[in-house]
Amino acid sequence: MAALSTLILLLCAAKDVLPSSPHWKPTWPSYRVPVILPQSTLNLDKPQFDAEARLEVVSPCGPACHKSSPLPTYEEVKNYLSYETLYANGSLTETEVGIYILSNSGDGSRGRSRTKRQIYGYDSRFSIFGKDFLLNYPFSTSVKLSTGCTGTLVAEKHVLTAAHCIHDGKSYVKGAQKLRVGFLKPKQKDGSKGSNSTNSAMPEKMKFQWIRVKRTHVPKGWIKGNANDIGMDYDYALLELKKPHKRKFMKIGVSPPARHLPGGRIHFSGYDNDRPGNLVYRFCDVKDETYDLLYQQCDAQPGASGSGVYVRMWKRQNHKWERKIIGIFSGHQWVDMNGTPQDFNVAVRITPLKYAQICYWIKGNYLDCREG
Repeated sequence: MAALSTLILLLCAAKDVLPSSPHWKPTWPSYRVPVILPQSTLNLDKPQFDAEARLEVVSPCGPACHKSSPLPTYEEVKNYLSYETLYANGSLTETEVGIYILSNSGDGSRGRSRTKRQIYGYDSRFSIFGKDFLLNYPFSTSVKLSTGCTGTLVAEKHVLTAAHCIHDGKSYVKGAQKLRVGFLKPKQKDGSKGSNSTNSAMPEKMKFQWIRVKRTHVPKGWIKGNANDIGMDYDYALLELKKPHKRKFMKIGVSPPARHLPGGRIHFSGYDNDRPGNLVYRFCDVKDETYDLLYQQCDAQPGASGSGVYVRMWKRQNHKWERKIIGIFSGHQWVDMNGTPQDFNVAVRITPLKYAQICYWIKGNYLDCREG
């Protein structure tokens, strides 16, 4: 009976079944996306790759202190959205950008330490077993980074993840130069010659197939912030693979306000450390938000950071339902709620500015990035 309940929940997750009336559909809003273009590129010294990989980011600054921070100036936003590009040969460049049709950007948060608790009461995570789920969309878009985090396929050769999986704010992590992305595939049974028949009720064993990363983009907002001040707002990175992955990917989109999300709920899947080798799916309600962050209590453990946070909504122009990545799961925050500490897991929202930047990294042409 428990297995049947889990199966029903997973089927609902795969279809994002939502309680809604037949006369109303949660609809993707249209945004006027700014244009972000490179202005100049400078060669930097090769990094040392001496930082320890962190599988989560922590901060004691919650929505109240985040919202009270002053808005950045135009020059500050340009600085935050400038970026470093790390290449597989170890070379490093810094690119300054120009922003056109600027919209207001986010504010900041400061960080320090916490406990390791990220499970809220009953553990509501579901391990995804069997190739019928693991190799099918949307679960097949989740990949594992060789540094221990999770990423999401967002284009034919691109993976979206958290910046702290690549860079600790001061230095690139060990293994970043030889970064690889792992794709779950079924293990070939010895002597089976490709046969997939089985009489066993046990789930099919899976293995990772790895693809090397060609280059990595990390915004300067993260590198300069180091999870303090504005850093957590920019905890995202884009990886370009050396070859196409040949899987269906999930598009990115501008994050709507939480009140416009279907049921106020988000979804994401990742490779949590406490369930090695398993892809773990979860969903939960958004509890609060700022311009740059979503606060929620989705159960998660280190290793899930970098997961793409997605929702499924109606695309009016195409007359169909469409899933999009609207954020990147980052880490944990302790929040002082009227003198009582409360903890949240945090996702970085894809704002119009971040959408324009990430889309340009993928497409290389701002004309393809005008609609979020």
